[in-house]
Amino acid sequence: MHNPPHPGEILRQDIIAPLGLSVAEAADRIAMSRVALSRVLNCNAGISPDLAVRLEQAGASTAQAWMTMQANYDLWQALQRQQPPVRPLAFPAGMH
Repeated sequence: MHNPPHPGEILRQDIIAPLGLSVAEAADRIAMSRVALSRVLNCNAGISPDLAVRLEQAGASTAQAWMTMQANYDLWQALQRQQPPVRPLAFPAGMH
């Protein structure tokens, strides 16, 4: 897996900027606060399921696509971090 972009970056560059919208205008259109949208656009917060649905309702791709982008980004970030030692789970014979 390569380093996927943060979905907020995609939202900013591929949706909001080409439409010529300010953050405040975009936030108003999707019924969220300017501060909350700004955090997403600046990659300081992720795309929530509610935001994904609102983006779909606003005509910006599908909620599933936004959630997939967020999951891919989150997983890649987790894979880059040092994880604590993990021990295998023990399953009863025949249960896998």
